Parts: sequence; C-alpha cells; structure tokens
Amino acid sequence: MFKPVNRHILIDLDQRNDEQKSLIVLPEDYQPEQQKHSVVRVVEKSDDVKFKLLVGSKIVVDSSMIEEIVINNTTYNIILENYVVGVL
Repeated sequence: MFKPVNRHILIDLDQRNDEQKSLIVLPEDYQPEQQKHSVVRVVEKSDDVKFKLLVGSKIVVDSSMIEEIVINNTTYNIILENYVVGVL
C-alpha cells in the first residue's frame, strides 16, 4: 500500500463528476474544458497534514494540481495539502 508523506494526501478520483456522453461527433484531439475544482475521496494521508482530515472524507481540490504516480502498473493519485480548498 502506498503511504503518502510530506503533507501529501492519497485520493480516489471516482468521486469526480462523470463526463456525459455526447451525441455530437468531436475531433479525436478534442479535450473538454476541465473544471477548476474536483470533489475527491481521501484514501490515506500523511501524518503531518496540518488540518483534521479523516480517511473516507470528501474534499474539494484544485484539479490541475492532482499528481498521478504509476508504480508497478498501479496508479496512485495524490495532492499536496496546500491545494485542498475545503472539506465536505
């Protein structure tokens, strides 16, 4: 299991809004505009996170600051505590 350190939070992106399927044909290189913020679920947190945060909590984060790490074919998504803008 991946244990985040240095004020990082391991998150689950499944909580983000699912994209709606479009009936309009778009170019293959089209990228829909990404929302500035996402709601994600906390999977694990570093021991030095400065605010109260429980595993399983939903948090609002700056979407552009989510980092994807791939280790041995397993993908982990983390975010630094500075980019958490709220707890739900």
